[in-house]
This record gives sequence, C-alpha cells and structure tokens, in this order.
Amino acid sequence: MAELTQFYQTTAFAQMDWSFAIMIVIGLVFVWLGISKDYEPLLLVPIGFGIVLGNIPGSLGVYVQGSVLNQLYFGVQHGLYPPLIFLGIGAMTDFSTLIANPKLILLGAAAQFGIFATFIGAIYLGFSVVEAGAIGIIGGADGPTSIFLSSKLAPHLVGPIAIAAYSYMALVPVIQPPIIKLLTTKKERVIKMKTPRLVSKREKILFPVIGAIVTISIAPGASALLGMLFLGNILKESGVTERLANTARNALIDIVTIVLGFAVGASTQADYFLRFDSVKIFALGAFSFCIATAAGLLFAKLMNLFLKEKINPMIGAAGVSAVPDSARVVHTVGRQYNRTNFLLMHAMAPNVSGVIGSAVAAGVLLGILGN
Repeated sequence: MAELTQFYQTTAFAQMDWSFAIMIVIGLVFVWLGISKDYEPLLLVPIGFGIVLGNIPGSLGVYVQGSVLNQLYFGVQHGLYPPLIFLGIGAMTDFSTLIANPKLILLGAAAQFGIFATFIGAIYLGFSVVEAGAIGIIGGADGPTSIFLSSKLAPHLVGPIAIAAYSYMALVPVIQPPIIKLLTTKKERVIKMKTPRLVSKREKILFPVIGAIVTISIAPGASALLGMLFLGNILKESGVTERLANTARNALIDIVTIVLGFAVGASTQADYFLRFDSVKIFALGAFSFCIATAAGLLFAKLMNLFLKEKINPMIGAAGVSAVPDSARVVHTVGRQYNRTNFLLMHAMAPNVSGVIGSAVAAGVLLGILGN
C-alpha cells in the first residue's frame, strides 16, 4: 500500500484541483468547437489540445526551463512564429481586387479603430500603457500580430491575448452577421458591385515591392511582419519562385500553425491564466471586435455619401483582418438578400488591407511604447 500511495502521489490525479479542471474543460470546448462547429478548426484544435495538455499537473509544461514545450514556446516568446505565418499569408493572398479598387483600403484602415478603442479601454480598466498597447492589437482580429506585439511589450500577457484574439477570429460567423444587419438597411445589403478590372502582372509584382517600402517606412517596428507578408506575395506573383511560394502557403504555414497553436494553448496553465486580468482581456476582445466591425461598416456608409458608384457597405465589416472568414461572412449575408450578389472578391480587398493595417498599427505602437 505504501508503494501504491507513493505512486499515486506522483500522478496528475493527486495534484489536480478545480482550476486545472476548469482549464481542461475549456480546452475540450475549443476542440469541440473546432471539430463539431467547424469554427477555425486549424486554430482551435491545436490550441484546445494544448490547453488540455498544459493543464495536466506535473507535466513538463512551457514554464519548465529546458522542457520540450518550453523550447517550442521560445518561438512565441521571441516573436519567431508570427512572421512565418505572415510569409504564408502573403504567398496565398491575391491583392488584385485591392489594386483594382485602391479606395477600399480605407475600409481596412477604418476597421483598425477597434485597436485604439481597445487601447483606451485597457487603460481605463487599470492596465499600464504598455500592457494596453499589447492588448489593443486584439482589435485588429489578427492572431499572429497580437502574439508578435504582446511578446515584445507584455510577455506575461501573451497567453490570454493570443487566446482572446484567436477565439474571436473563430467566432467571426457568429459575431459579425448581427452587427452587419443592425447597421445596414435592406436596400444597402442588395447593392451589387461591378466586377473589378483585370490587373496586370506588372502591377501585381510592383505592389508588394512598393507596399513593403511604404508600410515599413511608416512603421519600422513591424518590418518583420510586413516584410515577410510582401515577400510571400512576390514569391507568388513573380512566377519564377512557385516552389518557394507553394512551400510557404502549404507546408510551412501548416507546420507553424500547429506548433504556434499548441504552444499558445499549453501556455494557459491555470496558475498563470486564471486571473481577473484574463477576464478583462476577453471582455476587451469582444468589445474591440464589435467596434472594429462597426467602424468598417459605418465608414463604408460614409464613403457612399461621396461616391457616384456606390459600394455595398457590408464589405466594410471585412476590414478586420480575419482572413478570409470575415470576407466569407459578408458574401454569405449578401447572398441571403440577393442570390445573384457575389461580394467575396470585393470584400477581400478591405480584408487583406486589414491585415496590412493591423501590422502597421502594431509597428506604430511598438515604436512608441517599446522604447
């Protein structure tokens, strides 16, 4: 019996308490949402499984120096994984609609209002200015950017910030439709937009070059993210590096997504994660996502006051950088009111400009607050 008792004391069952059990249940819910509801399964399944594993007491978690999970978490702590994700995003992104209709970049910029609204809200809730900067980027609905900035400004908040950002990205189909319907009229929802003009190969190649120079000059702090995004895109559009582009948008981004999601999930150990600050960050995340969506919609309505050729204001909701889910949501809602309306290609313009906008905003915040 003494040996059995001693063995039992070495197991996780002997060390389990309610806080670890709560986090394990949360992790299982994430896995269930990914598998059963198809809410961003490529993100929620590895994150959820990481949460479960990271909250089994006695396991060699991310905070045990030298452990395998600690080594995997190194890429999160030091911002290595987000630029690799951006490389893959660039290699799979077609900027044609944005190049053909450049005014739509304003919708992506407008949606970044959620970042600064969250920044102010975080200060109001008692976070320091630097912590508020890290939390604010959740408003861009961009998981990799959120991880990158929080790893630089507030490493102790990486876990809750990343989980909040990815959670709300996964819930785009749930959160955005009610806001879209609330802030637009039926007449606006059935507006059909003309097919964008064809964009030449030269324009497609010049865009990432010029885009990188301009955006990095504005926000040097985000050079790792923006540089990799535009590098991935020029690999795609050049036509001579298809093997590299194919690797970036398939094998590389898949591998990094698995490791990043799992490591972030494993970092949410109950004794680090179950704090009131985490609850406040989740509340701010919901607030920021709603504000960003509303800002994009309202700015699109404002633009229509000055445009001869009206745009469907619903595409403003795609200004958040949850690519391509928010663009799909806009397209789906549009089809509910007009079966012949195809808004996906138009919504992708503010959607991809939102990716650029959130990275620029992160660079600005890092430049101001990182010194």
